[in-house]
Amino acid sequence: MNTDFLSPISEKVVAQLDVQSPDTLGRMIKIHTVQNGFPDLEDVSVALVGVKEGRNGVDNLGCGEDLSKIREAFYKLFIGDWNLTIADIGNVERGNTVKDTYFAVADVVSNLVKNNIVVVLLGGSQDITYANYRAYDALEQTINLVSVDSHFDLGTLEDELNSESFLSKIIMEEANNLFNYSNIGYQTYLNSQQEVKLLQNLYFDTYRLGEVVREIKLVEPILRDADIVSVDIGSVRQSDAPANNNANPNGFFGDQLCAIARYAGISDKVTSFGVYEYSSLLDSNKQTSNLIAQAIWYFVEGVNYRAKDYPFSTKESYQKFSVILEDDDPINFYKSDKSGRWWMEINLITDNKYRRHALIPCAYQDYLKATEQKIPERWYKAQQKLT
Repeated sequence: MNTDFLSPISEKVVAQLDVQSPDTLGRMIKIHTVQNGFPDLEDVSVALVGVKEGRNGVDNLGCGEDLSKIREAFYKLFIGDWNLTIADIGNVERGNTVKDTYFAVADVVSNLVKNNIVVVLLGGSQDITYANYRAYDALEQTINLVSVDSHFDLGTLEDELNSESFLSKIIMEEANNLFNYSNIGYQTYLNSQQEVKLLQNLYFDTYRLGEVVREIKLVEPILRDADIVSVDIGSVRQSDAPANNNANPNGFFGDQLCAIARYAGISDKVTSFGVYEYSSLLDSNKQTSNLIAQAIWYFVEGVNYRAKDYPFSTKESYQKFSVILEDDDPINFYKSDKSGRWWMEINLITDNKYRRHALIPCAYQDYLKATEQKIPERWYKAQQKLT
């Protein structure tokens, strides 16, 4: 990793650490500072990276310009009962061009993930998700992307890459390493029906805000299958997160965002988690920066409590259930004795690049649905992408 891409944390933020309790995160984590330089990452499990890039953000002035309020809020939080080491390795500054910034972000993320360090990205506009996605090119594996957003951010093929069109670039551009895309929390009146139908035709997963709010546990299997999680802070209602010029009166409550972040952290597969579209210019009461800091806290706690039970560490640790469907092959379900979580098995194909998607997370309700001779929707969609 080229550490020249990363600038140290603001001296103003670092100076406040001296008056904090020794049990707060700011006193317990490794921090890239002017005085101490770049930290040793040998034993680090989670690394925070700021991205001060917002030039391709749409109608969100100030996005990415100042991330100090988020860090101040995060550093003041007390550490949990955790057994992991966290580092804040600084900021990716704006490059001469936005493409330069993308290159730097991709290089940093790729190197961290290769070294088994979970990355937390603080944005910056949400098009940074594109750079995050491109970081996985070097890993030579297909990935799953989950976006927590009220919009799909598809744009049109003619649009330049920005915060409202990055998804179409991810889907269409070579090399295409995307296996599945899931949206959590879209609001129908903010997206065209053509976009809704397009994602359905691609067998991607979309979940309306209402159905997620009614049953927040619905998102756990979705996030358990993710490699990248991208959060637009505009998915949270304006009353809870006003520091976004595109905020809406409807959206997730702050505690629901924290629950989503914890589910993402618990996932054994998630290797990068980003929160974007924060504008410090609109954060006069620090409400949004406090919420983002707390969401990151919950994500880190989730990482700490990972069960590491993604099949198959040992086959003896799972119960296998086979459901025979009429005129079809059986669906095999696996339940972890360690965590009680469920997976279902997709029929393998010869192409090895999809092998890691042969087992997809599910809920107990999916197993019950199969016993009623109904094919679970996520199983069907995954099977279609593999054939």
